[in-house]
Amino acid sequence: MIITVIGSGQMGSALSWPLRDNGHTVRLVGTPLDREIIDRLRQDRWHLNLKRFLPEGCEFYQFGEMEKALAGCDFVIGGVSSFGVDWFLENVLPALPETLPVLSVTKGLVDLEDGEMITYPEYYRRGLKGKKLSLNAIGGPCTAYELADRDPSTVEFCGEDLSLLEKFRQAMRTDYYHISITNDVTGLETAVALKNAFALGVALAVGLSEKREGREGVMHYNSQAALFGQGVKEMRRIFTLTGVSEENIIFGAGDLYVTVYGGRTRKIGTLLGRGMSFADAKAALNGVTLESLVITTRMARAIRKKIARGEASEKDYPLLLHIDDIINHGAPVDIPWQAFEETRKV
Repeated sequence: MIITVIGSGQMGSALSWPLRDNGHTVRLVGTPLDREIIDRLRQDRWHLNLKRFLPEGCEFYQFGEMEKALAGCDFVIGGVSSFGVDWFLENVLPALPETLPVLSVTKGLVDLEDGEMITYPEYYRRGLKGKKLSLNAIGGPCTAYELADRDPSTVEFCGEDLSLLEKFRQAMRTDYYHISITNDVTGLETAVALKNAFALGVALAVGLSEKREGREGVMHYNSQAALFGQGVKEMRRIFTLTGVSEENIIFGAGDLYVTVYGGRTRKIGTLLGRGMSFADAKAALNGVTLESLVITTRMARAIRKKIARGEASEKDYPLLLHIDDIINHGAPVDIPWQAFEETRKV
């Protein structure tokens, strides 16, 4: 098979390992912002951001060569981050024939004016205004670095057509890349999007511990576990609020775990917990893609609209709203621990 990956970010590029291990042709197309990445890959296969040599046999194209890269391919993988979603919708999807299915690695949600939250596949579908493409996505706990190192990972592919998802699975599964499939697109995409917001919240505990002890690298796991548990609790409440099956918490919690311990979101959460202002923390990480900021802002904005209409209660989302206050309203880190306490009766 021939698979064209559009967007040479870390995850899109990392998927070249299972694809090449299965003997497929991989054509990696950079966005207009990826020119330097593609130029270097053409020299010696070294990926400037992933910090690894991509597998032998991969082919590399600049965005102006996309038509050539699409010729004869079997399916497209969308490899852009959430910051590239609108670019992908405007510049890539309209150029694809309706017979060519798309599998996206991008995790996130879009909040609408009325507070409704929709997945990226749905956002693409509405933006295409009648053009019919098969829009599918990947979710689950998997970092690009460790996929490239062939560390065992379990993910889930979602889309409307299970028979098509099965073809994707047969094309990409390996002894280290394990794939479930589901037609619950909203459920899976909601679960794996939310993890970015709450991973930032858990990482606050890392920075707070370092601040309290006066040295970097110190760990207090009680506080991290407490914030992890609160994050999972609020994720489940958002599932209920949006009509999503709670079964999706499996991939949401798993993705939360790997993002806390292996993701870029940990870095900014730690800096904030140490006492750095949001502006300074963001400046310190200049150049690092922080999708957690996007999803936190969108989710909190949607939840606040529902609270204002009486459809949700502020007391049910203390961690999410506090994270939003920190990154969007200048609030200092002050974890609302007492707001996490509950009286449960069964």
